[in-house]
Amino acid sequence: MRVFVDACVDPRTVEGLAQFDVKTAAEANLHRLKDHELVKRLQGTFDVLITNDKGFEHQHNLKRLQFGIVIVHLAKNKIEFYRPLFPLICAAVESVKPGEVKHVRGPVPP
Repeated sequence: MRVFVDACVDPRTVEGLAQFDVKTAAEANLHRLKDHELVKRLQGTFDVLITNDKGFEHQHNLKRLQFGIVIVHLAKNKIEFYRPLFPLICAAVESVKPGEVKHVRGPVPP
């Protein structure tokens, strides 16, 4: 499973995705692309996009996507907020289909 970690996600998130073939936006040199350009580059190259961009699913025609999207909802974009969600993120990565969106939600802050 080829997984792309969006530039808006803490890149240390890869530590919880060891069973997948993972590239961060910086590693793939795609960190400066606008979302519509990124979508074109991911087509046929990656199976899953992990992002925390909550608008992503509403800004693109999901039916045309050749990859699934996992949107992680967190109080803060810091690795300590991702770590407890690693099992849920991995399960979402394994089950998401092309053109589908799965949401992983962290605890709601008080």
